[in-house]
Amino acid sequence: MTLPAPTYDLVLLLDTRAEDSVRAKIVEGAREAISGAGELLRHDEWGERPLAYPIGESKSAEYHLLQFHATSADLIAELDRTLRITDEIVRFRINKLAPGTPEAPDMRGEHPHAAHGDGEHSRAQEPAAA
Repeated sequence: MTLPAPTYDLVLLLDTRAEDSVRAKIVEGAREAISGAGELLRHDEWGERPLAYPIGESKSAEYHLLQFHATSADLIAELDRTLRITDEIVRFRINKLAPGTPEAPDMRGEHPHAAHGDGEHSRAQEPAAA
């Protein structure tokens, strides 16, 4: 009995100062590499979001999440090498998901701090006046 191919997350943070066509070409290249040696399950474009801290001169980045099955370690090595030498990538991360990991939330259009409890629900309740 063969085990299913492992699932991976690829999070790309692209430099917003790069041309739209260059950023689109980077994403398309990653999608093609994944489709050529694996199976693309999901691609979420999270849009431009502020970084938690500046990286070089960048204070924001265009975020993308790609989830995929990889049938060989060669795909991971190829993605790592290609993304590492691409100047317009601020950061990237490839994570192997453990079986049973919940599905990624839909972050499109959501304010980046909403998921961290910065809203009303995170404030302590005031005691009722007597």
